[in-house]
Amino acid sequence: MEEKYSVSRTRALRIVSKRSISAAEIKKRLIDRGDSEEVADFTVNWLKELDLINDLDYAHSIVRHYSEKGYGPARVKDELFKRGIPREIWDDVMEGELDNTDIEIAANVFLEKKFKGSLEEAEINRASHALVRRGFSYEQAWQAVNKYLKENEVNQNERI
Repeated sequence: MEEKYSVSRTRALRIVSKRSISAAEIKKRLIDRGDSEEVADFTVNWLKELDLINDLDYAHSIVRHYSEKGYGPARVKDELFKRGIPREIWDDVMEGELDNTDIEIAANVFLEKKFKGSLEEAEINRASHALVRRGFSYEQAWQAVNKYLKENEVNQNERI
């Protein structure tokens, strides 16, 4: 009986030594590798006691990572869901890590890359749709595009 717990703990240590992981992800991986649900739950709790897995800290790192890559709130939430982070953690983490300024900056960085100096209507539509696909709301996408266009219009007028 003790052997299966030992094997599970060893397997779990190997997994967490490679990268951060949520409790749900590690439980699934342990079960996929042959552990019973009881053994997987025991191992996950053991890892939590040793502070080797922490869903709150992991959620913060996911939010920071994806927002820095220029993704919007919906995409970040999707990543939290995919990784098995409990929903009750989402709002606090999102509020603590992402504010409107961060969202605007991420959208603007993306638009700078997307437009590359072109302000044609087709490009504007493509860019706004791309922002929505990256997890920004329609409102956030259009606000970002309009802000970018206003700032770029001023910059073009200054060059003339």
